[in-house]
Amino acid sequence: MLEIKNVTKSYRKNKGNLVVLDNVSYTFENGKFYCISGKSGAGKSTLIQMLGLLINPNSGEILIDNKKVSDLSDDARANMRNKKIGFIFQSFYLDPLMKSYENVMLPMYLNKNYTIKKMKKLSTELLKLVDLEDRANHYPKELSGGEKQRVAIARALANNPDIILADEPTGSLDPENEEKILKILKYLASKGKCVIVVSHSRVVKDFADEVLLIKDHTLLKESKNEK
Repeated sequence: MLEIKNVTKSYRKNKGNLVVLDNVSYTFENGKFYCISGKSGAGKSTLIQMLGLLINPNSGEILIDNKKVSDLSDDARANMRNKKIGFIFQSFYLDPLMKSYENVMLPMYLNKNYTIKKMKKLSTELLKLVDLEDRANHYPKELSGGEKQRVAIARALANNPDIILADEPTGSLDPENEEKILKILKYLASKGKCVIVVSHSRVVKDFADEVLLIKDHTLLKESKNEK
């Protein structure tokens, strides 16, 4: 479970404060697919970065499994991210000099319990999960956009995180590949992951269990009719 309590975030701008989020609270549950939408500049990226422990709120609390994590040290937050959170981005961020299975293995190197043999085995299993087992030895330049994103999803799952955070993961994909990616994310939610996707896409909203809107510095839950 991922929870934010009375979270406020602002930035210094032109000798004043630019408030992005103001006293926001919400509980994200395991086993659910969430879509967060909002106008450009509304605070979507700020929220996803806070949920991913990349930045801290000015006030309020972030909790994972009922443990306050927003005031942990940098090293402790990095350790929590590695164990609990998987990130997926629109731009993939695959290493062009590494094959698919090697890109998936990257986060595993931080896990001292993994041998190289175990990492390779798990990497193959994850690529099979996203239907890319036959692309394991291909470099990113040899993959389509949809295939690159599926490799990125496999990489996000490398350390079996409970929370998947995705920032516009289908923004540059065609409708067919968008649906493939969303079906994978929906499947992960059905297996108990907490999946949170930032997106403007109506298709993403249709896949989501809950649709949230950032408006006027707060987080609102949309009804199904508003999707």
